[in-house]
Amino acid sequence: MTSSTEPVTRDWEGLTIPAAGTYLLDVAHKRVGFVARHMMVSKVRGEFTDATATITVAEDPIQSSVTATIQAASIDTAQADRDAHLRSPEFLDAEQYPTLEFRSTGVKSRDGNEFVLSGELTIRGVTRPVDLEVEFEGVGRSPFGQDIFGFSASTEIDREDFGLTWNVALETGGVLVGKKIKIEIEGEAVRQA
Repeated sequence: MTSSTEPVTRDWEGLTIPAAGTYLLDVAHKRVGFVARHMMVSKVRGEFTDATATITVAEDPIQSSVTATIQAASIDTAQADRDAHLRSPEFLDAEQYPTLEFRSTGVKSRDGNEFVLSGELTIRGVTRPVDLEVEFEGVGRSPFGQDIFGFSASTEIDREDFGLTWNVALETGGVLVGKKIKIEIEGEAVRQA
């Protein structure tokens, strides 16, 4: 929390962006979600309800960085049996690998408020490079005097690249669970004192 009455912002390439500093993901204003194909005909949506992230906004915004930790056992698809299966050794193996981790390795400005955040995603002890398409949603001050900014991000991964290979062949052709998983993140970050 800052003591000034004006939000701590600055202009950069036509955008109003947050001042340099450390920001934490607001747990009350975030969604770490995913979408997977089911039986080749529909989509299942879910989220991880327990996730934290630290965003370091650098003086040069392109030098900014992100680290995030997601608790594997917090997976929620609104169906208890499916969630238990996803936590099991056939999928996330949440007991042996309790967290999914992300560490950024670079930021590129794309167009206007759009960026590409490159990094390393670790699931079940397997680390692979990923590129997140990030949209900077804006900066402001909360009614509680906290400097905040909003963002959304998405990417698509092949779950088999991380050792998540469980599946069932369908009589009609195809498989029970699609290989491609879309990751969708929405959040607000709060400046730390």
